[in-house]
Parts: sequence; structure tokens; C-alpha cells
Amino acid sequence: MITGFTLPPGSEAATPPEARGLRRDGVRLLVSRRDSGEITHRTFTDLADLLAPGDLLVVNNSATLPAAVRLDRLAVHFSGRIRSGEWLVELRRRTAGATEPYDGAAPGEWLPMPGGATLRLAGRATPRLWRARLDTDVLPYLERHGVPIRYGYVREDWPLADYQTVFGREPGSAEMPSAARPFTTELVTALVSRGVTVAPITLHTGVASPEKDEPPYPEWFSVPPRTADLANLTRANGGRVIAVGTTVVRALETAAAGSPDGAVRPSSGWTSHIVGPATGARAVDGLVTGLHEPRSTHLMMLSEIAGAELVSRSYQAALRESYLWHEFGDSHLIL
Repeated sequence: MITGFTLPPGSEAATPPEARGLRRDGVRLLVSRRDSGEITHRTFTDLADLLAPGDLLVVNNSATLPAAVRLDRLAVHFSGRIRSGEWLVELRRRTAGATEPYDGAAPGEWLPMPGGATLRLAGRATPRLWRARLDTDVLPYLERHGVPIRYGYVREDWPLADYQTVFGREPGSAEMPSAARPFTTELVTALVSRGVTVAPITLHTGVASPEKDEPPYPEWFSVPPRTADLANLTRANGGRVIAVGTTVVRALETAAAGSPDGAVRPSSGWTSHIVGPATGARAVDGLVTGLHEPRSTHLMMLSEIAGAELVSRSYQAALRESYLWHEFGDSHLIL
């Protein structure tokens, strides 16, 4: 895993690109090629020129929830539903800028919520997340009382629409599947016109607080039969399966985990699959992603797809050229 870098001041995108005078697809695109080791600098609008007829783009159609509910001194971040029917939540202390971790709660505690609802903390699921139950249906409640999750590097609130992707159809993600944010309908049309196929999976992403470096916890996913068939047919015909986001990699690799030849099978359920040296990456040939934090397990995934040496050089280039990190930042295409 790549650990030897720090983000200099100004590396975190504080506003959506539209607020910086760009289109969604006007962000920069770092391109890394494993076959040649070449690293180039493009714009996201160039993506159709960088892919080939017969390639398959697999996208996450999970839509972002207004998953943060603000109390007087705390914020509750709803991370996702779990098998028991409870939800995982993170408690955050509200500050002048945004929020910070809060460790003052106890099992069995009841939190009065806006609108007369009550949240009961059942117990810790991880050192950061609680199992909790709201005394009303969560999704309608969030529609009425929630706002998008925002961390300190984003200095002001932005509408929920700024946290949605063009592919979002199935509400369920606490945080935006942000690798797909730069896509526009015009760019998707250009890709399809070039002969690139687009197919969906669903993986509802949970909260990933920037203070923590921890492996994924179980998140719900679905790889439908048509997408599994297209992935297998694409590779059989010599095309490439390009995942849009690490969530898509996790879903496809989970669906291929029980297959001796790496074939993708229709699958659904909860996954905590980590792509790393113990598992490898067998179902994808490339990745569209953002730029990830030092020590993130996502970097281990990138190294399995592209090789550690190329990823290291790519991140050095991104730092040198002042690329922007996080959900409103620049993009990285690995082939």
C-alpha cells in the first residue's frame, strides 16, 4: 500500500467544479496505463477518446441520501441498513466548520431527533459506528430532516443535487459514489456512440469519515444478471471491463469471488470484500476513480489493478500538478 505522501494545503476540493466555473465533466483526468507505464494529463471530457469500441463501463446506480441529521450539538450520520433491520450511524460533534468525531455516547442511550423522532443506540458495530434503530421509517425521515453529509474541507452546504450522479436511481448511499460525478448525459451519449456499453450495479456506500483509516464494513450490493452477462461477454470478446469507482470493483469482485475463472455471477447481499494481495482483481481491467487519502485501503485496490509502482508514480504526478482530492475533485483513469 502507498503511504508515503501527505496532502499539501489546498489539495482538497472545497466546492463543486460548477462553482469553480467548470462543467461537471470539465475536471482534470489523470491517465495511467499499465501496459506502457505512461502517465498523461487529460480532461474528463476526453474519456470517450480513451476507451475503445467493445469496452464496458460498469457504473453504480445508487443515489445519495440526505444522510446527516443535525441536532443542537451533534450530527447523526446514517450510514446504511444492516441485516438486523437496524441502521449503522456515526455520531459527530458539530463545530463551526463542520463536524468532528464524538465518543460520548453509551449503549442503550436514546437521542431525541428533529420532528419528534427518537434514535436508540443498541451497541457499537465498529469503534466508530453504532447499531441504532429509529422509531420511524428512515428514508422518508431523511427526506424531511436530512442534509448531505459534509466534512470540514467543504466549507459550506451544497444542495443534494450536487451530491448525485447522472446514474443515481436507487436511493441508499450515505456518501456519493463520487467516481461517477463527472459524467454528464452528453458524455454518456458520446461513449455509447463510440461503441462503449454502460451497465449498472448497485452498492450503497456508507460513511467514510476522513479521520479514520479502516477497512470496509458490510455494505449492500447487487450485480444483476444482465450486467454479469455483459461483463463476461465483454472479456470473452477481447474488450475491457472498466469499473467506475471502487464500489463497482468491490461489487464485481465479490460476484466473481467464487468463480475459478473470474467470471462474474449475478449476486446480491452484503459485502465487505477487500481487493488486495490476498484476493487480487480478476473481474475488472480498468478503473475510473477519484484520488484517495494516504493509507486508504482503496490504494491497495488500485495497486492490485495497476501495480504499486505505477500508482505511486501517478500520485506523485497528481501532487506535482496540483490535482484536487475528494468528491468534488479531479479523476483518475487506470487502464
